[in-house]
Amino acid sequence: MAKVILPGGEVREARGLTFLELLGPNAKEAAAALVNGEIRDLREEVPEEGEARILTLSDPQALEVLRHTAAHILAHAVLRLFPGTKLAIGPAIADGFYYDFRFESPITHEDLARIEEEMRRIVAEDLPLERVWLPRTEAERLLQEKGEVYKLELLEEIPGEKISFYRQGEFLDLCRGPHLPSTGLVRHFKLLDLAGAYWRGDPHRDMLTRIYGTAFATAQELESFLRWREEARRRDHRVLGPSLDLFSIQNETVGAGLVLWHPKGARIRRIIEDFWVAEHYKAGYKLVYTPHIGRSRLWQISGHLDFYRESMYAPIVIEDQEFFLKPMNCPFHISIYKTKTRSYRELPIRYCELGTVYRFERSGVLHGLLRVRGFTQDDAHIICRPDQVEEEIKRVLRFALHILRAFGFTEFTAYLSTRPEKYIGNPEDWERATEALRRAAEEEGLSYEVKAGEGAFYGPKIDLEVQDSLKRPWQLTTIQFDFNLPERFDMTFIGPDGREHRPYMIHRALLGSLERFFGILIEHYGGAFPVWLAPVQAVVLPVSEKDIPYAEEVAEKLRAEGIRAEAWTREGKTLRWLVREAQLQKIPYILVCGAREAAEGKAALRLRTSENLGPQPLPEIIARIRAADSSRSTAL
Repeated sequence: MAKVILPGGEVREARGLTFLELLGPNAKEAAAALVNGEIRDLREEVPEEGEARILTLSDPQALEVLRHTAAHILAHAVLRLFPGTKLAIGPAIADGFYYDFRFESPITHEDLARIEEEMRRIVAEDLPLERVWLPRTEAERLLQEKGEVYKLELLEEIPGEKISFYRQGEFLDLCRGPHLPSTGLVRHFKLLDLAGAYWRGDPHRDMLTRIYGTAFATAQELESFLRWREEARRRDHRVLGPSLDLFSIQNETVGAGLVLWHPKGARIRRIIEDFWVAEHYKAGYKLVYTPHIGRSRLWQISGHLDFYRESMYAPIVIEDQEFFLKPMNCPFHISIYKTKTRSYRELPIRYCELGTVYRFERSGVLHGLLRVRGFTQDDAHIICRPDQVEEEIKRVLRFALHILRAFGFTEFTAYLSTRPEKYIGNPEDWERATEALRRAAEEEGLSYEVKAGEGAFYGPKIDLEVQDSLKRPWQLTTIQFDFNLPERFDMTFIGPDGREHRPYMIHRALLGSLERFFGILIEHYGGAFPVWLAPVQAVVLPVSEKDIPYAEEVAEKLRAEGIRAEAWTREGKTLRWLVREAQLQKIPYILVCGAREAAEGKAALRLRTSENLGPQPLPEIIARIRAADSSRSTAL
């Protein structure tokens, strides 16, 4: 007989009852049951053996059930307000839920308020959710009568002869659950946004309307999330980038997914690149440069034309030969390696490149700097002997953490993807490579999760995820073994025995791409970059027009000391306006220069945080800025 732990800690034994029947009057705040780690609907029978625990709305595991129920309430409200709308899917997601619809006429963001109001009526009605099992033939007939073409397609993929539906009032939806006992338990929710979404993510299928929402167990959690979301919107790189004059993407003229780096954004990029190159030279890497295009034969040998063609652009024909824009840098690095016979004494060889690649992304998935069509990978390939693998993996992981910490990231999670069912290479090599990745993560004290069977067919990998200042995860670093390309390109080295041996090859990107990394940096810092990354570190403002010569002199002295400084002439603007503009541009240091400052060789120092430090001698200001720059500190 199974033991059921109630919310207050009481343990009951039951047989032949559903969880709801067992709870009776105590079911008021119950959300679901946790049985052997799996969330079950309270309408299910208590298992014959084992242990189960009743989850309430306050349990984190119940959040998905709450949000799934909220998605049904959303669909119910939409059908009440817009009869004839066709339903697609409505899952819970990380920050809430969504439901996809095909409306007879387009709706707008203004309609969300009406829909949300109707949802609140459905919640107030406290409708019980009832699970209904229908024979397959009856389920098919019902959906055909309703014209639910998307549900019919889903039904074809559901096994078995009994099909699960959920009913609340007049609303009935194909669904496997689980759900809350009643609509009245979904008290704290908010509709957030409206977007287009292709059915099944296929651009050749119908374009649907997706409504996003979120739901929480308490009003405080909902309010906290909405504040967090507003802060995330304030930091959106697609807004901050153009407003700070860092970059632009001009779809109508230049092309979607192609980034124009403006002078200030390009300055930050150059700082990142210079730091990246210097650190790689220190770490024993060899910088290379490779072409943007390559003959079709190169991509045939690499396998890209067979396995990656849909992400490559159409060929360019030059003198009757087909060339392709490169989607990856690795075949070029291998080509450099193969220019001569290599000895075991030369290994490891670590090639690195800031190489721009081009990949076809459909317009629907392009997203600012985070998803583009042309981007620069901070790429590297390590070619080593089997006996060097473990040490190289430790080195590259340690190096990745060093680079990421320099940019202000401190929270990391690793994901280890292991051998899938279909793979190339021998199991011994896979095991050696996987264990090298595992031990490297453990030695660096990284928490990691194993994604069993999710490695690529050509080798295991470890991915590093960072948390930004809003606690959002971003996957950046990838360290990927490759047992495929060394075979395809017949890579060899001469061992101490005088014979040819196959090297190991490791693909490695630390920042992912400069474009995506820059977008993440903008949002991480909200555009207020630390001094070492700020495109303009100091701006000098004259109090009046007659103070312009001294302001320009101060800016020149700062630049002579290696400080990125500008002097702003007034152009009819008040000092108050200039200071405000400098703060909006998030310039770290604001130096105000008037007649008194000129006489004393000083400047009145303000910070972008609005702190006014008063007149300071120029050597002290210069020393302060240089110290913040060299330390890479976030402090001013």
